[in-house]
Amino acid sequence: MKTLTFTLVTDGSSDTVLLHILTWLLRANGVTMAVRKQWADTRWVRLQRSTLTDRLHTALNLYPCDLLCVHRDAEGEPRERRVIEIQHALERLPAELPRPHAVCVVPVRMTEAWLLFDEAAIKQAAGNRQSQENLHLPPLGTLEDEPDPKQRLHDSLKRASGLRGRRLNQFPVHQRVHRVAELIADFAPLRALPAFQALEQEVRRVVAEAGWTEQPGRAGLV
Repeated sequence: MKTLTFTLVTDGSSDTVLLHILTWLLRANGVTMAVRKQWADTRWVRLQRSTLTDRLHTALNLYPCDLLCVHRDAEGEPRERRVIEIQHALERLPAELPRPHAVCVVPVRMTEAWLLFDEAAIKQAAGNRQSQENLHLPPLGTLEDEPDPKQRLHDSLKRASGLRGRRLNQFPVHQRVHRVAELIADFAPLRALPAFQALEQEVRRVVAEAGWTEQPGRAGLV
């Protein structure tokens, strides 16, 4: 069976949670072949320059793929501006470099906003599945307006854990954030968010162009 390999280039290591979201999107849009996901960890590579094009060049050399997923947080800028930055970086890659299909992954604020909708997954990731604590998560439609989704998610995990004092101080919150992404089985609720809609449209377009599905028209089914 053929394997579809995708490489994720991120702003930071915490954004590797996007690997799970992207895998879900590929499945939800008709990809039935085996999917191999990989994060382009280039932290140990000393680059002469640190432009996005240089990072993409290094990622493609070290992590060849069929699909390149390029992440940038919007950080208060319009999503379209980040997309243009990514597209320009891709255009500047050397002509001799193999060109996989590519999609732009641009959460409006931070990636963590896309994990703030599943209270059950947060409680389970915190190690307290039976918690009756109301985490007071933001309404789904306002996730893209959340000023600091990373801190909001960290606080929710700590609250869900039920820990206090020294044990709370030792709580591995960054590790548990990744566990939240692993535990979410269905990211479909995020389709209420414009940035997620835009990402899914890109994924759907690339899947169709590449012929990675023999069942077109089944977008949205897992």
